[in-house]
Amino acid sequence: MARLVHLSDLHFGAHDPVLVEAVERKIDEIAPELVVISGDFTQRARTEQFQEACRFLERLRDAGHEVLAVPGNHDVPLYDVLRRFLSPLTRYMRYIDDTLCPMQEIPGATVLGINTARSLTFKDGRINEDQVRFIQETFERSDPNSTRILVTHHPLFALQIGESVTRAVGRSELALDAIGDAGVDMLLAGHNHDASVHSARDLVTRAGPALVVQAGTATSTRVREQSQSFNRIEVDGPAITVTVESWNGSDFAAQDAQRYEREDDHWRIAGADKRLDEPAH
Repeated sequence: MARLVHLSDLHFGAHDPVLVEAVERKIDEIAPELVVISGDFTQRARTEQFQEACRFLERLRDAGHEVLAVPGNHDVPLYDVLRRFLSPLTRYMRYIDDTLCPMQEIPGATVLGINTARSLTFKDGRINEDQVRFIQETFERSDPNSTRILVTHHPLFALQIGESVTRAVGRSELALDAIGDAGVDMLLAGHNHDASVHSARDLVTRAGPALVVQAGTATSTRVREQSQSFNRIEVDGPAITVTVESWNGSDFAAQDAQRYEREDDHWRIAGADKRLDEPAH
C-alpha cells in the first residue's frame, strides 16, 4: 500500500506559522511514502517567501520525507513584469525544485508532476503538446501494475465551487486525451482552496476513468468556504482512500474519510450501491 500526503496552496508570505508547524507534526505522524505539493508555494513569488518555503521543504526532508512538487500561478512574479516574462520560474527552480515536471516511483504508485503555470495568464493554467507527449511516454515506461497519479496545480476540469464554476486548464482537450490514453488513475490538484473528490467521467464524458482529488489550502490565511486542510491518500491496488485532514483550531484532524473502489472503468464509493458518477437517489 502506498501512502501519500497531498498539500497545496501553502502561500508562504500569507501563511500562519502555527499551521505550518501543525502540518509538519501531522506529516511525521502519518509517515507517508511521498509528500505531494501541488503548487502555490508563495503568495507573490518574492525571494524571502521562497526562502521560507525552502526551509519548510528542508525540514520535511531532514525528517525523512520524500517530496514531489509542481509550481502554481502564485509562484510566477505578478508585479515584476520583466522577471515575469523573461524568467518566470527562476526563483522556484532555485529554491524549490529545478525540475518542473518531476516523477517519482514508490511501491504501488507512479507519480508524475506537470507544470501548468504560465507567464501570460495571471490566474489560469495551460498544458501544451510537449507535456501531453511527456505524460504518455512517462507512464508507458512505468510499471503497468502501479497506480498512475498525475499532479498539476490547476485542475484539468471545470469544477463547481459553491455557486460558481471554475475554469478548466487551458487546452483541456489535450489534457483529457492524455490522461485517457495514458491510463491515469488519479489526478491531484489544488488552486481553488476547496477539497473535493470527483469521477473524471462525471465531469467530462470523454475523460478517462480517473479519480479527481482536489486539495484545500494547507497553511494560507486566505480561506474561502472551507477551513485549512490537506489530503491523506492511501492507495491499495484498485482501491483508494482519501482522508481530509482539517484544521480544528489546534491541530489537523481527520474530518472526512472515504474509500473508492475501481470496477472496470468506473469508481464506486465503498459500501454504496452506486458509482461515484451516478446521482444520488
